Amino acid sequence: MLWKLELDDDYFRIYDSKKLIAGYFDPDYGKIYPKENYEDTISLMLKNHEKILGGQIMVPLVKFRLFDTDLNTSISEVEQNVIRVKGHLEKWKNFLSQTKRHVHSVRISHTDQDMLTITFQVIFSKPIALEKTKLMGELFPTLDLLQKSSLL
Repeated sequence: MLWKLELDDDYFRIYDSKKLIAGYFDPDYGKIYPKENYEDTISLMLKNHEKILGGQIMVPLVKFRLFDTDLNTSISEVEQNVIRVKGHLEKWKNFLSQTKRHVHSVRISHTDQDMLTITFQVIFSKPIALEKTKLMGELFPTLDLLQKSSLL
């Protein structure tokens, strides 16, 4: 799968080969002082392709297919969805364990109340320039593993 990054303010949208948003990458810009200069400092860091050590990836965790305002279903369908969600969460637990990503955060998606998202840290092997191609080179293995694990 080909991945693409597009800058949006101070974070990057991650697109899949179908040009659909697969997630987001929020670079760790480090501590910025004074806070009043945050936007200017970030803009300058991006313009100068300064190097960073990693950041946070946010991707969909699971879609329940249950919390729809028009839901009209049966107990069997609810049970099937719960079983499906449980299986998907097991895949996520395996991914997090195998990749030693014990620190993560789960939230309700800001675009879909029926979906949870997961955010986890990515630490680069060396400082990487804030430039789409270089960042993608570092993010590709994680995104590829997510895709191969049927998590994206």
